[in-house]
Amino acid sequence: MGNRQTVRSGSPLEPQIGFSRAVRVGNHVAVAGTAPIGDDGSTVGPGDVYAQTVRCLDIAERALEAAGASPADVTRTRIMLTDVTQWKEAARAHGERFASIRPATTFVEVSRFIDPDWPVEVEVDAVVDGAST
Repeated sequence: MGNRQTVRSGSPLEPQIGFSRAVRVGNHVAVAGTAPIGDDGSTVGPGDVYAQTVRCLDIAERALEAAGASPADVTRTRIMLTDVTQWKEAARAHGERFASIRPATTFVEVSRFIDPDWPVEVEVDAVVDGAST
């Protein structure tokens, strides 16, 4: 399946936990659970599920691009929420990004994330057509 490529986002948790923001093997790209963290390390949009979902998707998109993929290559997304009753706000952000791509998508409720100010995290999987990297 080709060489393994890892993508880092600069999160201080990456070396501590021992993970990469994204991993590409051959034409498959997996983006790790992505939290709504700003470039300065602070939580983006506290209390705003829509804004936080947009931020998660922005981070995931940057990771995809660093791995040689694009949103058009996305085959699956997972939206994890601490309160699934707020799914419509997350879905609005997801729909704005993926309405024409329409990946397989799952919304799940989780008990919590590392930071209690994060009500949402996003995972993304992609398959890059014709890739041999």
